[in-house]
Amino acid sequence: MNPSDFSQPQRQSPVGVLVMFFYTLQQYLRALWPILVIWVFKFDEINKLYLALGAISLIVLIGVVSYLKYLNFTFFLDEENEEFIITEGILNKTKTTIQLNKIQQVNINQSLIQKFVGVYALDVDTAGSSKKEGSIKAISHNLALELKARLLENERKIVSSEIESEQSAVAEASPEEHPFIKISFLTLLKVGITSNYLRSLGLLLLFVSTIYENLSNFTEDDLLENQNFDEYNYFDGTAIFKGILILVTFLFLIVLIINLVRVVFKYFDYKIAKQKGSLLLSFGLLNTKSTIIKPEKVQITTVTRNFFQKKMDILEIKIKQATSGEPEEKKSAIEIPGCSESERDQILKLLFKSIPEKGAMLKPNFRKLVFSIFTTIVLPLSLYLAFAEWVEPEAFEFIYIVPAYALFIGLILYFSFRNYRLFVSDHFIIKQSGAWDIENEIIEPGKIQAITTSQLFWHKKADIGSIILHTAGGNVAFQLGDFTRIKKHVNLWLYEIETSDSNWM
Repeated sequence: MNPSDFSQPQRQSPVGVLVMFFYTLQQYLRALWPILVIWVFKFDEINKLYLALGAISLIVLIGVVSYLKYLNFTFFLDEENEEFIITEGILNKTKTTIQLNKIQQVNINQSLIQKFVGVYALDVDTAGSSKKEGSIKAISHNLALELKARLLENERKIVSSEIESEQSAVAEASPEEHPFIKISFLTLLKVGITSNYLRSLGLLLLFVSTIYENLSNFTEDDLLENQNFDEYNYFDGTAIFKGILILVTFLFLIVLIINLVRVVFKYFDYKIAKQKGSLLLSFGLLNTKSTIIKPEKVQITTVTRNFFQKKMDILEIKIKQATSGEPEEKKSAIEIPGCSESERDQILKLLFKSIPEKGAMLKPNFRKLVFSIFTTIVLPLSLYLAFAEWVEPEAFEFIYIVPAYALFIGLILYFSFRNYRLFVSDHFIIKQSGAWDIENEIIEPGKIQAITTSQLFWHKKADIGSIILHTAGGNVAFQLGDFTRIKKHVNLWLYEIETSDSNWM
């Protein structure tokens, strides 16, 4: 049987048994880790013969289970009903049927184990579930590309000859040979030093706190509890300031290194190519990923740039397709780092057929800034001063932090308010936000699922209100704008939703 003949049920690559073995072994180890811990700490007390027999039996059992998983796993395309069908299971057989027109995304990934064996994984996503509807763990690269092209054909071809259609699909199944955008290693370095500082800092603090907690658990007393610091009173203010400066510099360098390593490992060799009007993306150093983006399935496109990135002529693009709920919303975003302005325009033209332009502008009312200042500056500092006054007077020793905190947060709130805008044109809605990283979220009115407007009773006199645009890829909210103008736009958008026939699901 021809491997490219997807109309007949076929199995995964024979070497996929090894992949199944490693994944099954991983599942068993996760389930049996308490027993393994006992074996490690009581190794000398355990009968070595029984231990060896148990380990051999476990390996044999995993091998049998892996082979049965491989043997019972088949997939094929039902072209008559336009369905992709996967059957799997050992005792409980399951049959998964996926309608081709409901497929949102097809990813081709390669983990370390798969890279060692020489196979790839193919995952199929739709908007109807929070998990992968179909997953093939071991398939050759060429076959994966052909199957992906068949699952995500973007244009209906009215061609009588099936041979011509198959040749076209195969010819376009190798996009890596002619990418129209390729992000260089130098560009990735620029992205690494100009973005995601908070994420890297959070990961670092989480790592340090975890290490500290584990070390504390192995000591009878807290690491600092019984320390007498009276003998260190000879430290003057200058020494303390230098120490803090060195610590901040060291922390900044660590965050920078973490960010660089994360960006390079995740986005190494990033390529973007075209296939039948779709975007094909491939990237990754250790875990190679490949995915296809169909323009009509795109829900929200976000273009992000900060001051340093503007000077370096780079920006980031995030694309959200239909998801089943908010927990999956962030995970589903496809990131394109390090694009230039010309590359951004090429991508936007392919996604929207034109470059989105900002239309009529809606500004937030000044009450939004006042409320933000109250909740993030006035209220926290009031609680701090009340705590220091009535509960712990020693907290006044840190009173010098109050002006710095108020100034820093105040600047963030001011620039956030100044950049907070909603732009409305005939074909696009663009929400601009952010203090340092300026984000522009782009959606098309025809892809809106629902609209929520709200107005508090004390805002009626000022004629201000809020709006939430619900899409299958997430929500876009704008708060405290001109409510009369908002309602006029809502009426137009509702009419466009009713009359739109776009195939975004």
